[in-house]
Amino acid sequence: MPFPQERPRRLRRTEALRSLVREVSLSPDDLMWPLFVVPGAKVRKAVPSMPGVFQLSVDELVAEAQSGWDVGVRSVILFGVPEHKDAGGSEAFADDGIVPRAVRALREKIPQLVVATDVCLCEYTDHGHCGILKPPRAGGPHQDLGVDNDLTLPILAKEAVAHARAGADIVAPSDMMDGRVAAIREGLDVAGYPDVPILSYAAKYAGAFYGPFRDAAESAPREGPGIPKDRKGYQMDPANAREAMREVALDLAEGADMVMVKPAVPYLDIVRMVRERFDVPVAAYHVSGEYAMIKAAGRAGWIDEDRVVLETLLCIRRAGADFVLTYAAKDAAGLLTGGRR
Repeated sequence: MPFPQERPRRLRRTEALRSLVREVSLSPDDLMWPLFVVPGAKVRKAVPSMPGVFQLSVDELVAEAQSGWDVGVRSVILFGVPEHKDAGGSEAFADDGIVPRAVRALREKIPQLVVATDVCLCEYTDHGHCGILKPPRAGGPHQDLGVDNDLTLPILAKEAVAHARAGADIVAPSDMMDGRVAAIREGLDVAGYPDVPILSYAAKYAGAFYGPFRDAAESAPREGPGIPKDRKGYQMDPANAREAMREVALDLAEGADMVMVKPAVPYLDIVRMVRERFDVPVAAYHVSGEYAMIKAAGRAGWIDEDRVVLETLLCIRRAGADFVLTYAAKDAAGLLTGGRR
C-alpha cells in the first residue's frame, strides 16, 4: 500500500493541532539575558550597534532586570565595565568591583532571579585580551606574542570567587584558557562555594560576530606593540567541529556543570553534536552580531522582526540548546507571554 502523502498535513490543519504535536517549545524560562553594568548612577547609555541594549549603572540595572522579571525573564548574565583598567585586570577580582556590586543589588531586590556572571579579563585589561599577556622577547618572532595561559588561571579563579562571594548563582568562564574550569572549581571549593555551578563557554569560536558586544563591554583588543591583533590564539577556529568535542569533554572532566556553544546560529551543527554526545545542560549564545543583524533588517522593514526573533530562538532550541543567551530575552519573553513592554 503506497504511503499516504497527505497524512503529515492533516496534523498542520489548525493551530490547536500544530500545538498538540509540536516537537520543541520556547518559553521565557529558556532564555538568559545578558546585561552590561557600568560605574555611576542613573546611567542608561544606549549601545548604538545594538538597538535596545544599554550600558547600565547598578540602579538602572536593577530596574531593567525587574522589567524583564515582570514579563517572565528569570535569569541574567552580567558583564562589567570597571572604573579602571590595567594590564593585569585587577578590578576583575575586587570584592567591591562593578559586578559584585551589581550581584549584591540584584540579590537584595530580586532574590529569586538567577544571576550568572561572566568570568573573563577582557573587560578589565587595558589591552583588551582575555588573559595576561606574555612579555615580548627581544627580537622574537610574532608567534611569541600572546596570552600567558597559566599565569591567567589564578586570576580567573579569584574573579569567580569574588562573584560567588557577592551571591552569584552561576559563574561562566568565557576566556578559553586551557585548564580554567579546573582552576575555578578548585578556587570555589577552597573558598567555601562548592555548590556554585560553572557554565563553561566550552566551544567559543574566534568568529566575526562579536563586534557590537565589544562596543558594549568596551573590550576590543587594543592595537600596540606586543599585543596580538585578535583572539585566534585561544578561541576556536570556525573550521573545526571535532575540536569542539574535545574542548567540551575537557571542561566537563575539569568540573563544568553546563557547557555553552558561542555563537549560536552559524554553529547549530556544533550545538547538535554537543547535545547528542554529552548528557549535560547545553547553552547557546545568540551573540551581538546575530542580534544586531536582525535589528537592522527589522528597522529597514525587510523582515518581521518579532517573528524572526522567535523563530531564531526556537530553532536554536530545536538544535539542542536547553537555554539560550540572547539580548532579545525581554522582548521575546514579552511576545511569548503577551506582556511585552
